[in-house]
Amino acid sequence: MPKAAVSAIVAAAVTAAAFALNPSAERHRAEIRAVVAERSPLAGALGLGALTAFTSTYHSLGVASYTTVDDRTVSVGAFGVVYVLEPPRGDHAR
Repeated sequence: MPKAAVSAIVAAAVTAAAFALNPSAERHRAEIRAVVAERSPLAGALGLGALTAFTSTYHSLGVASYTTVDDRTVSVGAFGVVYVLEPPRGDHAR
């Protein structure tokens, strides 16, 4: 089999996997709640993670996704993994 055909098959398989494993809105929200509670037990006890998760807006790019709150990106996800971004320094009160 020619290299070009193998490369095309691998690229198609990776793209199909990215679409299939794109994290859902609920997966993003669950991760936001968990990370906020982990980073600040007080914020977790007060439900700030749940509030942030509730107010977040989910955006899907097909192969990846992200959530925003007030035009700030809160989390990004791809291949079944969600990463919650650190808030900018001095922006913890938002």
